[in-house]
Amino acid sequence: MSEVTTDLVAEQADVEALILSERVEHAGMDVVVLTFNRPDHRNPLDKKTIKALRTILTGLVEGDTPDAVILTGSGKAFSAGGDLKGYQSLYRDPEAFGEFMADFSAAANLLERGPMLAVSMINGVCVAGGLELSLACDFVTISNAARIGDGHLKFGQLPGAGGSQRLVRAIGVQRARQWLLTGKHFDAQTAVDAGLAMFAAPPDELRRRTFALLEEFSGMTPLGLRTMKRLIAAALQTDLDEGLRIETREVFEYATTSYDAIEGLSAFAERRPPQYKGR
Repeated sequence: MSEVTTDLVAEQADVEALILSERVEHAGMDVVVLTFNRPDHRNPLDKKTIKALRTILTGLVEGDTPDAVILTGSGKAFSAGGDLKGYQSLYRDPEAFGEFMADFSAAANLLERGPMLAVSMINGVCVAGGLELSLACDFVTISNAARIGDGHLKFGQLPGAGGSQRLVRAIGVQRARQWLLTGKHFDAQTAVDAGLAMFAAPPDELRRRTFALLEEFSGMTPLGLRTMKRLIAAALQTDLDEGLRIETREVFEYATTSYDAIEGLSAFAERRPPQYKGR
């Protein structure tokens, strides 16, 4: 076995050990559940874990893309954030730290801008990098037992995967200042009240209710959902005039070239369920 092949095998083993992947069919939807799998350390988002997450998400986007991906954690934590001990050496290696930041940003962007619906199912403590990944998802659901917050400044750190930017957009500037500047952790109901999470549920009900949320999108046009995600992203990332230009362009393209747009109209006229093809 060549050195390159050995490295690839080792990398794949790291991916499978650090993040468990489960593919299930639910209500006609293809769903992938990704579970951070270092419960003894509260699922830290260290360099290898973030690299593994980017690898998995890239494979899903470029390959057999599911309708939805759910992030969660094993044990009592979603993720307590970065590997603070590991940062001591990582900060002294600018090239390696730059790669880590690039992988983290890429993983978050794949969740936010990728074609599949992204859901953060927060089963326990969710801090710093865990919050940053959740902010990049389309929906957040949370266990009543969870605690959530930014926490970076409590340890002299700063968010580097979009946390300072996405949190302001998600919960407003006043709440975001409180979360970012105090480093406090908040309970699940506070996250719901702030508009960060869709709902809070008892721990033993969280998975069932999260999958029930996905049922609301069953039967929707996959192409329409992907396009709508891009329009929502445009609203968050551009000014109004540019967002309106993007909307006009995307809607014209969708209406005049896609099978699904015509199929939706035909199904309505013929009083039958639509048979979307995602193109």
